[in-house]
Amino acid sequence: MPELRYPTAERLDLVETLHGRPVADPYRWLEDPESAPAKEWATAQDALFSELGAHLPDRERFAEHVRELMGAGSVGAPVWRGERRFSGRRTADQEHPVLYVRDGDGPERVLLDPGALDPSGLTTLDAWKADPSGRLLAYQLSEGGNEESVLRVMDVDTGEIVDGPIDRARYTPVAWLPDSSAFYYVRKLPPEQVPEGEHDYHRRVYLHRLGTPADEDVLIFGEGRDKTEYFGVWVSRDGRWLVLDASKGTSADTDLWLADLSRSPYEAPAWVSVQEGVAAALSAHVGRDGRLYLFTDRDSPRGRLCVADPEAPGYENWRTLVAEADDAVLEDYAILDGPGSERPELLVSWSRHAVGEVTRHDLATGELLGTLPLPGLGSVSGLLERPEGGHEAWFGYTDSTTPSAVYRYDAGTGAVDLWESAPGTVTVPDVRVEQVAYTSKDGTTVRMLVMAPAAPAEGPRPTILYGYGGFRISLTPGYSATALSWVRAGGVYAVAGLRGGLEEGEEWHRGGMLADKQNVFDDCAAAAEHLIATGVTDTDRLAIMGGSNGGLLVGAMVTQRPDLFAAAVCSAPLLDMVRYERFGLGRLWSVEYGSAEDPEQLGWLLGYSPYHNVREGTRYPAVLFTVFDNDTRVDPLHARKLCAQLQWATSAPVGERPVLLRREAEVGHSTRSVSRSVELNADQLGFLAHHLGLNAL
Repeated sequence: MPELRYPTAERLDLVETLHGRPVADPYRWLEDPESAPAKEWATAQDALFSELGAHLPDRERFAEHVRELMGAGSVGAPVWRGERRFSGRRTADQEHPVLYVRDGDGPERVLLDPGALDPSGLTTLDAWKADPSGRLLAYQLSEGGNEESVLRVMDVDTGEIVDGPIDRARYTPVAWLPDSSAFYYVRKLPPEQVPEGEHDYHRRVYLHRLGTPADEDVLIFGEGRDKTEYFGVWVSRDGRWLVLDASKGTSADTDLWLADLSRSPYEAPAWVSVQEGVAAALSAHVGRDGRLYLFTDRDSPRGRLCVADPEAPGYENWRTLVAEADDAVLEDYAILDGPGSERPELLVSWSRHAVGEVTRHDLATGELLGTLPLPGLGSVSGLLERPEGGHEAWFGYTDSTTPSAVYRYDAGTGAVDLWESAPGTVTVPDVRVEQVAYTSKDGTTVRMLVMAPAAPAEGPRPTILYGYGGFRISLTPGYSATALSWVRAGGVYAVAGLRGGLEEGEEWHRGGMLADKQNVFDDCAAAAEHLIATGVTDTDRLAIMGGSNGGLLVGAMVTQRPDLFAAAVCSAPLLDMVRYERFGLGRLWSVEYGSAEDPEQLGWLLGYSPYHNVREGTRYPAVLFTVFDNDTRVDPLHARKLCAQLQWATSAPVGERPVLLRREAEVGHSTRSVSRSVELNADQLGFLAHHLGLNAL
C-alpha cells in the first residue's frame, strides 16, 4: 500500500471530572457530524479509505464469491389463516425478501415486494401481521435503513391500502381483535410532547379502530411508566383475553398483565397482574384449550413452560409442564391439539450448546414422547402451527453449509418432511465444521464453532474470530455467505459463544453484563489463544470481527489485547462507554452495560471502554471501521472517535497496519439490500485477506 498520512485531527485538552474521576475526551468535536471540522475530517477519511481500498487485490473476487453464495436466497415458514398462507422468500435476483400469499392449492402471488415499491433498494419490509381471517394485513415499511417503521393496512384480495399510514410505530406488535375491526399496537409519543432528545422513547399502547385517524386512538397503557419501556400485546384467538407485557429497555425482566375482555371494554381493559417487579423473563398466551401458557426463566435460568388458569394467573398457581433442562435452553413451543393426531402434542425447540433440537411432549402432562429428526447440527426457528389447531407444525432450519429451509412435522404420522428449500442453487465449498470447547480466564468452559477447509492444513491458516456476547443473543449455526467465502479462499472462520449471550441460559447472559462485562472479553481472548495454541492460526494470521455490541467486543480486543490480532473489522460499534447513553438508543442499554451517572458503574465502564483505553505508541492491529449514516441505534460517532484516537496512538505505519473508516450513506444498522451487503462484505473480507496473507484465488 502507498505511504500516506492520516487526516489531521485536533486533540482537545478536554478533561471532565466525573464522580471524582478525570475522564479525557480529546475528540468530542467528532460527535457533531454537521460541524465544519467533522465534515472535513470525514471527507478526508473517505478519501483515505478509497485510496487504500483500491489496492486490495482480492476485493472483487470476494464480491463474486459472496454474491454467488447469497444466490441461495432464503425462505420462511408459512403463516396460516384458514387455507390462506403467507410466506416470505428471496430468490437469487431479488434484493430483499418478498411476501407472498396463496389460497389453498391456487397460484401463489406477490403481496409485498420492497424492490417493486422502491427500485433503489432502500425500502425494507420490517414486519407484518395478518388479521384472524387473512383478509387484512398490517405491515411496516421503513426507508434508508432508519428503521422508523410506518404502519399501514392492506386488503389482501385487492392490494388496496385501507388504513394508515401511522407513523412513530417502529417495530410495533399488532394484536387484532377477532372481528378485525381494530387492533392494539404500540406508538411513540409525538416529539413535541416529550423532552428534547427523547423522541426515541416514551411508548404507549393504543387501540386503533380501522378507518379512524390515528390521533383518535384510545390510550390503553403506558402513561407514567418508565420512558425506556417496551410493550408487547397479544389477543387470544377467541378475543376474550388480552395479554400485555412490559420491560425496561433491552432487559428481559418482564412485568405482565392479563385482561378479560368479556368483562371489560376494549378501550379500558381491567388488568390483573401476573408478574411485576421480578427479575425474570416471561411471555404468555391463552391456548385453544383455555389454559394460560407461561414461558419463563423464573427459578429456571435455562427456561421452562408452565400452565395456569387465566382466572387465577398468580405465580403460586403456575404448574410446570416442561421442566428446565440440565444443558439445553428452551426456545419456543407449538401446540398441536386439532383433529388428525391420536393425542394432542406439544412441540418444544431447544438449543443445546447453541445447537438446535425439537422434542415432542404430551400436551396434557408434558411427558416426553420423543425427538424430531433434524438434517444436521444446525439451528431451528419459528415453530408455527395453524391458529385454529391441527396436527401439523412448520419450522425453519439452517446450518453452516445449508441455506434456510422449511420443514413440516405431521403429528398424525410422525413424519418430518422438507416443506420448502431455499430457491437458489449454489455450490457450497467443501468444509469441515467442528464445535470445540476451551477454558476462559476464570475457568469457565466456553464453546466455539470452527469452520475450515476440508483439506488438511499444512500450517496455521488466516482466521477470522467472530463474536457478540450480549443482550441474550445466541450465536448458533447458520448459513453465511461471508463465512463460506472466507473458507472457500482457504481461511478458517470461528464463532465463539461468549458469555452475555443465551447459549447456556440466563445465568450465561448475566455472567457477561454490568459488572461482569469483562468476562465477555476474557472469553474472546481465550478463544483467540485456543486457536493459536492448537495450531489453527497464529497472531500474524488472526483477525477479530463483530458488529454493534460485537463492535464493542472488537474495540475491547484491539485495545486490551493488540498482541493477539493482526487485523480487525469493527462494524456499527459502541466504543465510548462513558457517553453512549446520550446518543442513538443508548438509554435502552444501561440495563445491560450500566450507566456513567452511577459512580460504581462508571468504574466498570471506564475499565473496558475502548475509547478510554488507547495507549500512545502501541502497535495496534490494522482496523477497518464500517459505519452507516442512517444508523438510528448506534451513532457513528463512536467509530469516528476511536478511529481518530487509534490513528493518533498507533506505532504501526499507515501502509502496514492502517486504521480506516468506511462510511456508507442511506443504510442503517440492520436490514440492507443484497447488493449493499455484497459490497460491504467484499470490502471487509478484502481488507482482512490483505492483512492476514490470504489469497482468494
